[in-house]
Amino acid sequence: MPIRTMRVSGAPRTTGLPGAPDSAPGGTGTPAKARARRAGLRGEGTWGWLFVSPMVLVLGLFMVLPILMALWVSLLHWDGQSNPFSGQADFVGLDNYRSLLTQDGLDRTLFATSLRNNLYYVLLTVPLQTLLALGLALIVNQRLLRGRGALRTTFFFPSVTSSIAVSTVFLFLFQGSGAVNSMLSWIGAKGPNWFADSRGVLSLVLGGLGIVDPERPTGMLADHSTMGLSWFEWLSGPSVAMCTLILLAVWTTSGTFMLIFLAALQNIPRELEESAAMEGVNRRQMLRYVTLPALRPVLFLVLTLGLISTWQVFDQVYVMGQGAPGNTTLTPAFLSYSAGFDNADFGQGAAIAFILLALILVLTVLQRWALRERGARTGRNR
Repeated sequence: MPIRTMRVSGAPRTTGLPGAPDSAPGGTGTPAKARARRAGLRGEGTWGWLFVSPMVLVLGLFMVLPILMALWVSLLHWDGQSNPFSGQADFVGLDNYRSLLTQDGLDRTLFATSLRNNLYYVLLTVPLQTLLALGLALIVNQRLLRGRGALRTTFFFPSVTSSIAVSTVFLFLFQGSGAVNSMLSWIGAKGPNWFADSRGVLSLVLGGLGIVDPERPTGMLADHSTMGLSWFEWLSGPSVAMCTLILLAVWTTSGTFMLIFLAALQNIPRELEESAAMEGVNRRQMLRYVTLPALRPVLFLVLTLGLISTWQVFDQVYVMGQGAPGNTTLTPAFLSYSAGFDNADFGQGAAIAFILLALILVLTVLQRWALRERGARTGRNR
C-alpha cells in the first residue's frame, strides 16, 4: 500500500499504514478516544463512590452528625430534659466557653485543675510507655532468645485485660495495707495511703530538700496565679494518687505499643544491620544510627496514639476515685461527664469536650512538626 503524506496546518502526518496511530507522535489521540477515556474515568469514580457509600453513610450518621449536634449543645444551657433543637433550650452562645477559660469562678478553677492533672499524666505516661514498649520490643526481637512467643504473650496480656478489672486490682494492691506497702515494709520504707494522698510529688521532693515549704509556699509561686490556680499549684507535680494511675496506664498500654514496634523492627532489612556490623558499629550506635531512624514513622504513630489516649483518660479515673482526693485525679474527660450527667449542665460538658478536642489537635500538629524529617535543603544552582 502506498504511503500518503498529508499536511495539516503545516505539520506532516503519515496515514495509511496498517496499525498506525491516528495521531501525531506525542499527541493525545482523537477527540473520540479522549472522550471515551474521560467517560471511563467517570465510570470508575461512580463505582468507587458506590462502593464506599455505606461507610460514608455510617460515618456521617454516627460520627459527623453527633459532633455537629454536640457543637450546638455547647452553645446552650441545656439540662438534657428537653429537645435541644427547639426553643425550650436557652441559647447562651460562647458563655460556656467563657466560664471555663476567662471568667473567675468554680467552673474555671475545676477546669484548670483538671488540665493540670492531665498535663502531668501525659508528660509522664507517654514517655514511660513509649520507652518501655520499645525496650520490650527490642528484647523479644532477639533471634537467639528462647521463648519469644511466651514473652510476647505475657507482655501483651495486660493490654487485652479489662481496664475496669485492672483498676479494681490496683485498688487492692495500693491500699494502705495492700501488697505494695507490705513489700515496701520489707526494706524499711513506709508506704503512703496511695489513693488518699493529695500531696504533689514534686512539692514533696522540694520540701524534703528544704527549697520550698509545701504547707505554706511564699514568694512568686504563691503570689501569681493562672486560671484561678497559683503557680505553686501548677508546679507541685502530680499527686501520689495520680502516680498510681500513671503506673496503671504504663503497665496496661506498653504491650500494645510493643507489638507495633516489634512489627516495625522486623521490617528493617537485615542487610542494613549486617553492613553496619561489618563497619564495626556497636549496639548503642546501631540503635542510634540505624534502628531509631528506621522507626521514625512508627515512633510518631505511637506517640500520637499515646497522646490522644492519655488526654482522653476516663475509665480509670471513674473507678479509682472520680477525682478524689481533693480533685487531684480529676481529668477534663471526667469533668465533662460530671458536668453533664451529675450537674445536668450538658452545654458546659460539651464545651469541655470541644476544648479538649482542640487541645489534642494542636498538640498533635506540634508533635508532627517536632518529629518531621529534617533533610538537607538543596538550593538552585546560580
